[in-house]
Amino acid sequence: MSEQLFELADRLRALRDEKVEAEQRVKELNAEIDEVDYRLSELMADTETQNFTRAGMMFCLTTKTRASATAGRKEELFKALRGEGYGDLVYETVNANSLSAFVKEQMAENGDVLPAWLGGLVNVFEKTGVSLRKASK
Repeated sequence: MSEQLFELADRLRALRDEKVEAEQRVKELNAEIDEVDYRLSELMADTETQNFTRAGMMFCLTTKTRASATAGRKEELFKALRGEGYGDLVYETVNANSLSAFVKEQMAENGDVLPAWLGGLVNVFEKTGVSLRKASK
């Protein structure tokens, strides 16, 4: 049994290491995609090329407008949107990890039972897994 335990442990660690490497590679690819996209769009704009076809793919120059709240002024933006009748654009969220920690704390203070006021408002479940960390020497 311990041989199977160690084989699975080694496989889990290898997979998690591979995932970290893959995530790093995705970050690198995204950075390279952004750079090439920028250079191609600049060249297309400079040559006034709206679109072209290459190897069965059409490349089109597009412009997208993006917006985000000014740092430190999100609440002001929300208030202004609500005041102008655009409150439906504003929605609140709760971080899943924060909510989980809060619910765990509330249950611990309530004899491992979900407080009645949270009943039906949250789903609580246990997820069993294996955590890894470097062993101390």
